Amino acid sequence: MPPMPTLAGIMCSGRRSSVCWPSACMSSQSGCKRTLLSLVEGTHPLLVLSKRAACSLSADLRVDQHVPGCGRLFCGLRQQRQQLLLHMADLLEQAKRLASFRAIDEQVSPSTHIIGIGSGSTIVYAVERLAERVKTDPSLSIKACIPTSFQAQNLILEAGLPLGTLNQYPSIDVAFDGADEVDASLHCIKGGGACHLQEKLVASNAARFFLVADYRKNSSVLGTQWKQGVPLEVIPSVYIPVMNKIKAMGGNPVLRMAVKKAGPVVTDNGNFVVDADFGQIADPVALNTRLLDVPGIVETGLFCGMANGAYFGMPDGTVKSI
Repeated sequence: MPPMPTLAGIMCSGRRSSVCWPSACMSSQSGCKRTLLSLVEGTHPLLVLSKRAACSLSADLRVDQHVPGCGRLFCGLRQQRQQLLLHMADLLEQAKRLASFRAIDEQVSPSTHIIGIGSGSTIVYAVERLAERVKTDPSLSIKACIPTSFQAQNLILEAGLPLGTLNQYPSIDVAFDGADEVDASLHCIKGGGACHLQEKLVASNAARFFLVADYRKNSSVLGTQWKQGVPLEVIPSVYIPVMNKIKAMGGNPVLRMAVKKAGPVVTDNGNFVVDADFGQIADPVALNTRLLDVPGIVETGLFCGMANGAYFGMPDGTVKSI
């Protein structure tokens, strides 16, 4: 009898793996149905894992062709599983959209003239809503939108909004940005998109700063949901000494490597990004101060005491504001 497949066997690096279920599970049509239903519903022990692993699992399972109707049943359940995952992705995008729309509607008024535009997937919806309001609300008089990245600049231009710089408009009325994780005190980790230096420059010059995100980013303590570490923008010529100092502080630094490019990620400012994992961060203010004392670290992805509020799109279609 073949053994029950293990998680390690399913998630073999870089390869698709076929899994054969034990005959005890698949020896009858009723047993087959119970096992496969647990797969679809996400209650099977093997599915206490990521969506990616679940997709891989559902795509790679082989069922006993000697059980009448088992193959047809599995194909139907696999299709339902895939549809469910697509629906979950749609709900996530809807959560981002709802949070962004609520933030723009509540924080942009006729007295708002200069707006900071953050970066990332959620901020796309904030720009969309801002452009809609500018077109339909004659009381709005937006003079300039200040971008935090190449992506943000393109979003502003494509939406037909006025583009400006911090040197032109050093005082921003309100800024909106996403976050990788936000704690109960509105401290947050940013920099998953390697834009945190310019994001912090814009946020620090804004009279009001609001975070927009989906429900996954809402945590009580930083480092609970976001496991990639604190993004650090580092001068390329000293990234090794910087990483050594981070190790001495108890962190686990990793130089972020690029995708579809040989070598490391290079920021819009020409620097490298080092992701430093410190586990759960009980005191982000103290950690941020220690990191900024390290020569070669240009800026950290810890935004402490900067946000005036946060909007989280929830899976039930509501928006939680803090």
